[in-house]
Formats: sequence, C-alpha cells, structure tokens
Amino acid sequence: MKLAFFRLLAKINKTILPSFSKKQLDLSKASKLELAIIGWRYWVTTKALN
Repeated sequence: MKLAFFRLLAKINKTILPSFSKKQLDLSKASKLELAIIGWRYWVTTKALN
C-alpha cells in the first residue's frame, strides 16, 4: 500500500514539477525553493524504489 502510494506520487511529481536536469541547473546557484523541490523529488523517488 505504501509503495503504491509513493509510486503514484512519483508519477505526479514527474508530470507537475519541473525537471532541473533538462535545464542544466547549477546546484551552487540554485535558490532555496529549487533545492527544496530537488530534495522532495529525491525523497519520493527513493521511497518509490524501495
């Protein structure tokens, strides 16, 4: 149940949130909001893969 929830959340993140790798964002110049989005996407992705 929990794994299915995180997989669904990962798909929603993929469609809604921006992809910073396509924009070639430099992490040293990223704003706090961009870093928070990156952290959120990372956390959801790791939970969806477990």
